Amino acid sequence: MESLELKAQLERKELELNSLLEITQSINNNVPEESLYKIFNFTLRANLNIKKLALFVFDEVWNCKVNFGTKKNFNKLKLDDRFTLIKNVHRMDEFEECEFHEFDLVIPVSHKSDTLALVFVGGLSNNINNERDDSIKFIQALSNIIVVAVENKKLVRKQLTQEAFRKELEIASDVQQFLFPERLPFTERLKMEASYLPHDLVGGDYYDYIPINRNQFLICVADVSGKGIPAALMMSNFQASLRTLLRQTPNLKEIVEALNYQVMENTKGEKFITFFGAIYDITLKTMVYVNAGHNPPILMDKKHGIRLLEEGSTVLGAMNPLPFMNEGFVTDLDDFTLFAYTDGLTETINEDGEEFGMQALITYFMKNAGNDIRTIHQDIIVALDGFKGKNAYRDDITMLTCRVQQA
Repeated sequence: MESLELKAQLERKELELNSLLEITQSINNNVPEESLYKIFNFTLRANLNIKKLALFVFDEVWNCKVNFGTKKNFNKLKLDDRFTLIKNVHRMDEFEECEFHEFDLVIPVSHKSDTLALVFVGGLSNNINNERDDSIKFIQALSNIIVVAVENKKLVRKQLTQEAFRKELEIASDVQQFLFPERLPFTERLKMEASYLPHDLVGGDYYDYIPINRNQFLICVADVSGKGIPAALMMSNFQASLRTLLRQTPNLKEIVEALNYQVMENTKGEKFITFFGAIYDITLKTMVYVNAGHNPPILMDKKHGIRLLEEGSTVLGAMNPLPFMNEGFVTDLDDFTLFAYTDGLTETINEDGEEFGMQALITYFMKNAGNDIRTIHQDIIVALDGFKGKNAYRDDITMLTCRVQQA
């Protein structure tokens, strides 16, 4: 009699071992999660003759992945906090007012210190040969293999998604770098300096210097609503459009109106761009500019002191046609410094919730307008860093300074 029982136990152990090996092979063959849960279902019902089972797996919330043999459908049931704290096997009669009284036991599945799953079972054998304890151990082993395999699949998917996103960010960052001019002029007559401090890897700021002919050049600063890859791609399209239009016409008003139309067509009014563009004529000593909803650049010269360049229109891409359009026109402009920037500069917040503001810039330039333009940028960056304190920068910051000194 004992030999027959021993033989039955050996056959059962062999069957369980083969089942575990089969599942391991399935995992190595990268079968889908649904297939793993089906194997789990079939193996327990076939090997242990379990009558009732519900497997709950934790993935931010507890979800029922396998359910059979019960009167009640547990697939949409949410576990209460009592069960999420279970670390050991419990009989279900230990819980009062419980929706799981159809089952005999709840078996936790743990990995390290975390409970990954709970297996509710009913109909396990319970004889003197400790078959019930063996069954519980097998359920735990099988569940652990399945649940950890599923967790690993999720982790791999997450890593692949993050890697793909990282590559997209790198591409978008490279795209954005191509937006900026490779070199800016720095001669006795014309000096330019730019600083770009991105809030994230990819931002939505843009600045440019575009020579038109021997006497004229365009400078501009722009900022697209939103950040990340869409903003970088949108600004790349904007730059291409601007350069194409500038080859077709030197009329800044017509260029801005065409840019507004293209932004509107591309974004359907869901995003907009603030833009400041100016064309300076070295021979005529004139500057034509349009400010389309952008922070007003600061123009400084000895004859007129400090002026804010505010003439223009509203943001680009919000409505077509633009509700109004004005060109700013500055004459008798020979020796001057123009400082343009994006709102990330003036909207930097300190620990008291106060903005850096435009007045701080004006105050600085009232005292230091004649400083070397590279020194100007360094001074402002240092002032911003000290002003914000422990706060992080909330937005991209772009500064573009142009200084013309007539020979």
